[in-house]
Amino acid sequence: MKIYEFFEKNAGLKDHVAIKFKGETITYGDLPKYVNSYAAYLQSLGVKKGDKVILSMPNCPEFVFSYLGSAKAGAVTIPLNLMYTMEEIQYVVKESEADTIVVHPVVLKNVDISAFGKLNLKNIVVLSDDTKKKIMEHDDFKQVEIDDDEVCTYLYTSGTTGKPKGAMLTHRNFEADVVAMDEISDLGPDDNFLCVLPLFHSFSWTVNVLFALYLGSTVTIKDNFMPKDTLETLLNEDITVFCGVPSIFAFLIRMVEKGQFKALRLAISGGAPLAPEVQRGFEEKFNFPLVEGYGLSEAAPVAMLNPLGVDEIRKPGSIGLPLPCNEAKIVDEYNNEVPVGEVGELILKGSNIMVGYHNMPEETEKVLRNGWLHTGDVAKKDEDGYYYIVDRLKDMIILGGFNVYPREVEEALMEHPAVREAAVIGVGDKYKGEEVKAFIVLEDGMTADRKELQNFLHDKLAKYKIPKIFEFVNELPKSPTGKVLKKLLK
Repeated sequence: MKIYEFFEKNAGLKDHVAIKFKGETITYGDLPKYVNSYAAYLQSLGVKKGDKVILSMPNCPEFVFSYLGSAKAGAVTIPLNLMYTMEEIQYVVKESEADTIVVHPVVLKNVDISAFGKLNLKNIVVLSDDTKKKIMEHDDFKQVEIDDDEVCTYLYTSGTTGKPKGAMLTHRNFEADVVAMDEISDLGPDDNFLCVLPLFHSFSWTVNVLFALYLGSTVTIKDNFMPKDTLETLLNEDITVFCGVPSIFAFLIRMVEKGQFKALRLAISGGAPLAPEVQRGFEEKFNFPLVEGYGLSEAAPVAMLNPLGVDEIRKPGSIGLPLPCNEAKIVDEYNNEVPVGEVGELILKGSNIMVGYHNMPEETEKVLRNGWLHTGDVAKKDEDGYYYIVDRLKDMIILGGFNVYPREVEEALMEHPAVREAAVIGVGDKYKGEEVKAFIVLEDGMTADRKELQNFLHDKLAKYKIPKIFEFVNELPKSPTGKVLKKLLK
């Protein structure tokens, strides 16, 4: 099944709302017309099978129409991170060999259209009201033969270790991920997903859009996360499923009273590690699941989830169990599987795993070895088969010959009542090689100092793991999905 066919299987729900956005509704009966018109319009511009189409737009229905329309025309769709600079955009355009870009007018408030004009693109489509009307006049879509194993998307990774890499994903990769999530859930047409995370991010696109449309659910789209608006929507618009990042759930614990959520029945956390105390606090207060999962762009992106059912076991601090489409192992540096409870690198195998990085055979060979995706994440597995991320291999601090995993230190710090957020990095030390440094965001109205936090950690961590350097800050730099940008801290 191709990604643009996910919603087509719900043709019997023609009067059921597929997308809600700022008072506008698009039904499952309406959706094919929008997708076909966008596909036909791109064809009229000369876009053909195998061409690359970049999308630069905030959350909106047109993002969905453009993405699915581009895929239906046989093109490879490339969603662009809205935080990219023009230099980064130029890199993606050149590396992907794209010749078409679809731009929302909102983007042009921050980037002059003339800058896009210098990118040697064949087509620059600005989705003005007039252009949107013109697009919907196209009803002459010409069917394209597309195989499920053909690449439909390049997802450019964050590039924390160099230039972004374009993970090449097929229709089958997305289908495997979505079908696997359906197998472990009881969600369906009666559900309403609230989408506030950016759609250019794979977590939001796969779960909030592809999964929801596959189920026949409603997707309520917000152009971004605004705390007050998000809160009012969750309380008043019959939202049943909400995907967020850990900081959003910590916010909801503080701002929502017990019993206020009337319809919400499932929350899914991704994008960054979920602190165990946030999960416990959320579930104890609201009495429905807050489920932590794990994924990466190379896996389309969801690879693991804690069980979704109210009565099923979710383990705080765990990323859960592999999806039915995945196998997982923890291996040592020699690729040997390690015993239960020991740490090693998490590797994955399954039908949702990318085919490789665009134009980067050497990088592809590094991560795809013997059919397994090497994630670069340090993890462990318990006796029940639940997995736990310990840290990123590249974030590990080596202090006088000892390994320190920042996430372990961060989670210990987060147990202090005055600490809202913590980020730990290694900084150079001429005697030990590296020293442990913690950046701390305190709860409003609360105080703590270096000595107090060090004493607090005394019974929780080995002495060498306790940060020697503390910096108290008002906020931590984050990506649009809430992941702390440690390269900026460094």
